[in-house]
This record gives sequence, C-alpha cells and structure tokens, in this order.
Amino acid sequence: MRTTGILVRKRLTWLFLFCAFALSGLVFRLAWIQFVHGDDLQKMAMDVRMREIPVEAMRGNIYDRNGKELVTSVSVDSVYALPHQVGDQGKTADILAPVLDMDREKLFKILSRRSSYEWIKRKVPAVVAAKIKELKLQGIYMVEESQRNYIHETLAPHLLGITGVDNQGLMGVEKNFDEALSGEPGKILVEHDAAGRKLPDPIHKYIPPQKGNSLVLTIDETIQYFVERELDNVVDRYQPKLAVVMVMDPKTGEMLAMGNRPTFNSNDWKNVPKSVWDRNPAIWYNYEPGSTFKIITASAAVNEKTVKNDDRFYDPGYVKVADRNIHCWKAGGHGSQTFEEVVMNSCNVGFVEVGLGLGKDRFYKYVRGFGFGQTTGIDLPGEAKGIVIPEKNVTNLNVATMSIGQSIAVTPIQLLRATAAVANGGLLMKPLVAREILDNKGNVVKKFEPQPEGRIMSPETSAQVRGLLENVVAKGTGINAFIEGYRVAGKTGTAQVVGEHGGYVSGRYVASFSGFAPADNPRFALLVMIAEPQGGVYYGGVVAAPVFQAIARDILHYMKIPETPGLVKPKDPLTWYEPPRVEVAVPNVVNYPVSEAMRILRQAGLSIQTTGEGSIVYGQVPEGGAKVMNGTTVLLDLSPPRAPDGGEKVTVPNLTGLTVEEAGDLLEELGLHLETVGTGLVEKQSPAPGTGVDRQSTVRLEFRPPGINEPSGPESAPPVMSWEYIMD
Repeated sequence: MRTTGILVRKRLTWLFLFCAFALSGLVFRLAWIQFVHGDDLQKMAMDVRMREIPVEAMRGNIYDRNGKELVTSVSVDSVYALPHQVGDQGKTADILAPVLDMDREKLFKILSRRSSYEWIKRKVPAVVAAKIKELKLQGIYMVEESQRNYIHETLAPHLLGITGVDNQGLMGVEKNFDEALSGEPGKILVEHDAAGRKLPDPIHKYIPPQKGNSLVLTIDETIQYFVERELDNVVDRYQPKLAVVMVMDPKTGEMLAMGNRPTFNSNDWKNVPKSVWDRNPAIWYNYEPGSTFKIITASAAVNEKTVKNDDRFYDPGYVKVADRNIHCWKAGGHGSQTFEEVVMNSCNVGFVEVGLGLGKDRFYKYVRGFGFGQTTGIDLPGEAKGIVIPEKNVTNLNVATMSIGQSIAVTPIQLLRATAAVANGGLLMKPLVAREILDNKGNVVKKFEPQPEGRIMSPETSAQVRGLLENVVAKGTGINAFIEGYRVAGKTGTAQVVGEHGGYVSGRYVASFSGFAPADNPRFALLVMIAEPQGGVYYGGVVAAPVFQAIARDILHYMKIPETPGLVKPKDPLTWYEPPRVEVAVPNVVNYPVSEAMRILRQAGLSIQTTGEGSIVYGQVPEGGAKVMNGTTVLLDLSPPRAPDGGEKVTVPNLTGLTVEEAGDLLEELGLHLETVGTGLVEKQSPAPGTGVDRQSTVRLEFRPPGINEPSGPESAPPVMSWEYIMD
C-alpha cells in the first residue's frame, strides 16, 4: 500500500509539472501573440470585419496657356448596394428599376449576388440621386464620385481627349497624362459582423481621395476658337471627308491650336460613332502632300547650294523621267523662268529638275532630317509615321515624283513641323501640347521645355526660302492667303487621293496650305488640310488658302503684331487662276449604290444632297444627261418606291465594279440573294439594274479578276501617273 501511495504521488507530481509546463507555454504563447503579433492580428481581424467601398479621386483640371479653364471635374452621385442588407430583392428591384431606367431583371440579379457590395449605376443625374435618397431603400447607398466636364463642349476635343466611367483617360491628353491627372483614390470602411450584418455601433472610416495634379497646355483658347470657326465654315461650304487646321509657335514647337472635322461633343462622346473620336486626324491621317512638299525640296536645294534664285529653268509642259512623262499643271508649261519663279508658280517641271539635281542621297538626307517617315513624338496617342519608300529601293523616278509631293505620304503634324523649321531659322522642334503640371496648391511639379531635335538648314537658307515663299503669297499661287498690311509666306498644295488598292482615285483630292507669318519674323506656323472637298472646287489656292488667310489675320491682330504700312494686295498677280465655270452633263446614277453615285457625281464636279434613307439611288434631280454648270447640286432620292399593287417589289441596283462583299451586303439589305460566278469585281449581272423583282429573289453576278498590272499600294510606293496636274 505504501508503494502504491508513493507511485501515485510521483504520477501526480509529473502531471502537475506537465500542466505547469503546458500552462507556461500557453502563457508564453498568449504573450507572444498579444505583444509581438497583436497589431498584425488585430489588423487582420479588422480587415475581415470591414467592408471597403472605393471612392475615386477627382481628376485635376486642364487649362490653356493663359490659365483659362478648359476641363474640370464636378461631383456626382453613384448608386451601390450591400446585397446582404437588402431585405426583399424583388420589391427593391421593382421600385428602383424605373427610377434608374434599368432593366428590372438585371437589377434583381445584382441585388441577389452574394458579395460585399455591388455597383448599381455610376454617375447618375442629380434629380435621379435625389429621388433615390427620398426612397430610403434598405441596403441601397450613394457615394460621391466625380465626372469630367468639358467647359467648351466642342473645343479641341481630339486634343483634350475623353475619360471613361472609371475616370480613366481614353484618348488625347487625358490619356497621355492620365497618371498626373488621376490623383489617389480614397475609400469608405464600414464594420460588419461575421455574418455580414451591420453592427449597432460600427466603426465607420472615410479615407478621402487626393485630387490629381492639373495640366497647363500650350493651346491658346482664343486661337483655338478662330480655328474651330473656320473649320465649321469649311464643312458648311465643302462637306469634306476630313479637315485639319493646326497652329504652332515655330520657335518653341508649342501647339497653339489643333482642330479637326468631323468633330464631337466631349461631354456626349458615347453617342458619337467611334470612328469620329477614336483617332486624331491631325497626327494620324496619311496623305500625299502635293505641292506643299515643295517647301522641303526648295529648302534642301538652297541649303546644298545646288540652285540659286536666278538659275533658269525651261518648262515645255512636261519632263520625261525614265519611261514616264510628268506634266506641269499649266498646259504648255511656263516656258523660261528663274528658280524664284519656279517656286512662285509651283512649277512641277522645275521642281523635278531641282530634285534630280540633288540626287537620291542628298534628297533623302532632308526627307529624314525633316522627320518624315517617323513620329514627331508629340504627347498624344495614336501618332502615325507616314509612308516613305525605303532609300535602298528609291529610283530617279521616285525622287522626281517626291520632289513635287507624290510617292510619299505624310501626316499633317509632320508637315507643319517641317514648315515651322523653315520659319524659325532651320531648327526642327519637337511638337509640344503641355507646358507644365501643377499640384493642388498651384506649384509647378514639372515643366516642359522646348526641345530642338537638330538643325536642318542654316539661318541664311531659312531666310532665303522664307523670301521665296513670301513671293508665292504676294504674287503667286498663294495669293488668296495674302493679308494686307502683313508679310505672309506659304505654299499651296492640291493632290489626288491614293486608293486602298493603289492608283489615284478620280475626283478625290486633298487641298492644303502650309505657311507662316510675319514672313520676316514668324510668330506662328499654320497648316490647313482639307481632304476630299465636294462641290467641284478642290484647288489648294482656292479652298485652303482663304481659310489660312482668315485665321492668320485674326491671330496677327490678336497677337497685336503691327502692320507694315503700304503692303497691299497686287491688282494683277502674275499667276493667279480662277477655276472656270464650265458646263457638264449630269451622270445618270439611278439604281447605283449611294457611295458609288456620290463618287461619280463628285468626279463630274457636282455637289450632292440626299433625301430619304437607304443605300440605293431611286431618283435624281436634275435627271441624267441634263446640262448644268459645274458645282450644281444634284438631289438624290434614297426612298424606295412603293409597288403599284402594294407588293414587296424591290429594284435591283447597279452593282458593276463592286467586290463580292460589297455586293453581298447591299443585296442582303434589300432582301435579295446572291449567286456568284468567278472572283474579283462585278462585270455582269442578271437581272439588269433597275429591274423590279420580288424580295428573296436571286441576283446572279459574274466577276472578273482585277488587272494584273494594277499599281501597288501606298505601303510600297504611291504610284506615278502621267496626267495633267491641276492648279495649286
């Protein structure tokens, strides 16, 4: 018994020691958790209990160079739900859906989700937000967000850009400077229990967002207004496919204005076709510059000293290079003339000789030096490089045609920058759209200084070329850009449009004018580019030069630049040309697709107006064959005629020359079926155009392959064609 008692006491002792050790371990562990990891664990527990609702930051403002506010942000309410707090999801959806103009079933699905919170609708109008607040629906809350407000809705929208629903920049400077403008988002924290229920006295924490920095642009609001006004006038008068006007300070590279047509309302961009707002034609559109590129040819030749102002050239009306005849715009040519007159008259033959005199190597030295074939580096997204034939593939014929602005494609910003280099003494400047970034207190965070990218010509060459271009305006092809009291310099350009599959498209032109003022001390460079003007007038000197004149005159007065006394427009300029009014026969375009009918009428020099809606021309006034003056408007009726018996008859359109895709889309729209024979373009069709057939009838089309000798597209080399060049 004694032995048993000792054994029990020993066991109790060990058990006590074990319990004491275990308790000590637990105490140590609790102390370790409490004092070493307590803060981290408390934070983790808080994270589990807290529901986080993001609050976006207000974007910084955007100002013009003079501090005028162009873009700001305004407070708006957004609606969100905490689904676990919504009592009757169906009833809530019934009440809330009509107020928010939402689909009831979609809203019900949102309210039924098992999540901490759900956005219902972002950035609702103030009147809608007020109604929701009055309803006091369980689990439905509002949070203040910001919405971008473009103060002048259609002022430079492509340059300023737009923002998305999350306040992120989508294009323009809004996208390029998104990081600076965005700011730091905030959040709302609300405490809940493990089941997701709101506690009686919860922790409620608001972490405010930090507003983004502001951006000061180089744009001058007043000059931008001049540009927008004249672009509206261009659209009213010529209905072009595209139009671009840009103004640059040649000494700094700062953009003073940038306008495009078509345009859009920045505050309502979602209701505009993507093709209008998605790309900025000023930095994206590739086109053959035509005679405005002669600025580059003249600058290169003068700087290389391969030509002097009094060197003489003879223009018989054409020049043969390789196996091609390159014609001058003037029938019979200009005869004997000096280089100064070659520039003034925009003589193609003279410029071809000047380009060939430079040779491939020296000519390409300036093509590359002026920045063609590469982006300018402007702080805007989506810039194109233009198209330049690789130097190793260049022939004398290519040099000849590039000398007069063909066989090369440029962007408007490239050509304006090159013109500015001629104006400023020979320095190629990087285009700038931003001057500085400011913090919320107005302090300068970052300043954008002018960036010279190399000297292209000597100051002496620049002065000589400025004088040559001043003659173009004073008494040459650019007389319509002349401004009394001011010395203006520039160059006109009229070029045909290159088709998607190569070759020039008949009846489609790009009219342009690139220049600067005052000619002796340029304060601004200005480019006007009008693509595919309608109405039968398309000359750069007639369409683009007056636009330059109107804007430049207002800028000169706005800048308070003093006039030069006695400087008046010559009564009898040497080479002024007024496009003739001639009688033309109206083509018959009834039963043609609208796009093809418009092309045919434009080619004939006629304006177009449509009535009704549809893809086929069912009638026209004047009728086909009528004799009218060029520029006359032809009214096209697109409304399908009703069948006499009230049946579903449709008229078979003229499909000649269309691809299988184009013909198929058109017939499908009319409710007709397509039967094809061969490949290529439509050559024959049955039934004949104008035939009335029942819907669901079949139209048989015979296709022919395109010619094997068609010119190559602009990606390889814009084609050279022997044709009578039009007046610049």
